[in-house]
Amino acid sequence: MTDQPRLLEGLDPQQRAAVTAPRGPVCVLAGAGTGKTRTITHRIAWLVRRGLVVPQQVLAVTFTARAAGEMRTRLRGLGADGVQAQTFHAAAFRQLRYFWPRVVGDELWPLTEQKFRLVTQAAGRLRMSTDQDSVRDLATEIEWAKAALLTPERYPAATAVQGRECPVPPERFAAVFETYEKIKNSARVLDFDDLLLHIAAILEENTEVAEQFRAQYRSFVVDEYQDVTPLQQRVLDAWLGQRDDLTVVGDANQTIYSFAGASPHWLTDFPRRYPHTEVIKLERDYRSTPQVVTLANRVIGAAERKPGDGDSGGDAADTGLTLVGQLPDGPEPEFAAHDDEVEEARGVARRIARLAGNGVPFSEMVVLYRVNAQSELYEQTLAEAGIPYQVRGGERFFARTEVRQAMTALRTAANRGRAGQGELPGLVREVLSEVGLTERAPSGGAALERWQSLNALAELADELAGQVERADLTRYVAELDARASAQHPPTVEGVTLASLHAAKGLEWDTVFLVGLVEGTLPIQHADGAEAVEEERRLLYVGVTRARQRIRLSWAASRGQGGGRKRRRSRFLRELDPSETPAATAKSKRRERSGGSRRVPQAHCRICSAPLNVGADVKLGRCSDCPSDADQELLSKLRGWRTERARQLRVPAYVVFSDVTLLAIAEQRPDDSESLSRISGVGETKLERFGPDVLELVNGTNPGGR
Repeated sequence: MTDQPRLLEGLDPQQRAAVTAPRGPVCVLAGAGTGKTRTITHRIAWLVRRGLVVPQQVLAVTFTARAAGEMRTRLRGLGADGVQAQTFHAAAFRQLRYFWPRVVGDELWPLTEQKFRLVTQAAGRLRMSTDQDSVRDLATEIEWAKAALLTPERYPAATAVQGRECPVPPERFAAVFETYEKIKNSARVLDFDDLLLHIAAILEENTEVAEQFRAQYRSFVVDEYQDVTPLQQRVLDAWLGQRDDLTVVGDANQTIYSFAGASPHWLTDFPRRYPHTEVIKLERDYRSTPQVVTLANRVIGAAERKPGDGDSGGDAADTGLTLVGQLPDGPEPEFAAHDDEVEEARGVARRIARLAGNGVPFSEMVVLYRVNAQSELYEQTLAEAGIPYQVRGGERFFARTEVRQAMTALRTAANRGRAGQGELPGLVREVLSEVGLTERAPSGGAALERWQSLNALAELADELAGQVERADLTRYVAELDARASAQHPPTVEGVTLASLHAAKGLEWDTVFLVGLVEGTLPIQHADGAEAVEEERRLLYVGVTRARQRIRLSWAASRGQGGGRKRRRSRFLRELDPSETPAATAKSKRRERSGGSRRVPQAHCRICSAPLNVGADVKLGRCSDCPSDADQELLSKLRGWRTERARQLRVPAYVVFSDVTLLAIAEQRPDDSESLSRISGVGETKLERFGPDVLELVNGTNPGGR
């Protein structure tokens, strides 16, 4: 009981009201950056500390393993060990493992790892296309149908009412769906959505099992409630029965998963379903500067129709949130127009380089885009600028070979009694040195990537030692296991590249929102007002990821030298202060007069043929024309690159690519102007590496090294 006041320290009045609300239906409308996770965990700990519920009787669910892992970590720190914090699917899987043998009389069927193959078999039996894209579309549609609680029989009529586009005619899809289910059941395997369907059915149809479950779990918390699907809501209803000890937390302004079946109406209608609901709004934004907060409010404030408005009824109508910034002032948002996408990417790279030069860590910067295909240009441009990066959604950190080897070595060391031998950071580095961690980073390539992974594990030991008194190797290994289970990796230095959907729930000091043109945001296939407003909410999510700085950019054409045919996103028209009538008229006059900058067609310097392939443009010659590279110079350039990459602790290719080095060795530029004309030598690299390269070309050893 003595810890109760401590749980309320540092909370604002609205957070405190949410934490101390009595058991029963509670709806917390939590805007971006308002301390949602802190409020949820403190509420659970408050209920436990007051003796209103025992930890083992609380089930908290959220939508990602990472978020669930973070919640468990915080609850442990608040003295609420034993609370189950999991995703919907993980909770259902755990419950099925326990109840399935009792209800079905058999061992639980395993989760299939071959869903794509099963869908391919179903399509093949019906003599439909089995190419990769077609099968992927069918698999995605099966997931949506299950999330929407649609059977194959009900699918055609339901999609006709909703006006939903199907990857194939609805009747054909229903046949694929039915065949897929038969193949899967014959193989006695489950897919991910079956976990929810089966646990709901067991609880609905077996009174004894339902009573046992509800005797175990008495209090429920649901995070990100605006993202629940009809299937997840069915599971939640089955968990609850006729009870109402439920806290839901969400923000209708961040509903961005309608394509997966999510709907905010469960959140907006919550007070109507539970008339005695206590509704609490969290609107104080502790994440972002007032300038970023103002921009976010303007983005969402221009919505034609907010989710939940309209036909929900009086009790559910007041779900809108207006953020109020709590931090000191920061820089104004930047808006940048570019002639083409290449120049847009280079502009982002130059801005990143300047910020890094002023002390902003690369890991605190992110480039956000609407579709994953946009990442390739930024990967190439950042590499050419010597800027390290990581693509969110690529290979998972804990799946990397070196990380698995390191965790095995650390676990073995802990089991062999080395846990108490010295300070944790030093001991971890000693063990990691046995699997490849060195004091200095290697020169580049795969070796550097491996080193960075191991170094991130070492730095996590530093972090844990600073947070947990007397933390030892056993405690550290447990932390690694928990993070691996939750897919919560340590920070690896580098600019993050991510889609707007993948950025949900994360934050950075600096955010670059790129490619903001019609057809990309909103996406071209966003038909109808509701689809367009979801695209607006995606932009809102992107803006609210920024703590201090935000830059929004767009390009008038896709390729270099293309016509200025693209229009910037409609969402920016009321946001950019430069979008005045005079500026708009001037821009249109420039377009009509053909005033856009065009890049001249490149030609081979040997045979004069036009060059269209990127590598050929870089080399300045056709791939069929012979190379006249100075091999001695090329060898020196490669050696110099290796040393510079080692000093900068970046892969060698981010200094200069192999193609750029070959172009330098072939063309032998003798001054800055001629060096700058080689593709891959931008303004930043010219300033950073130009003197060294020119000394090498002119036959000297740069810098006396």
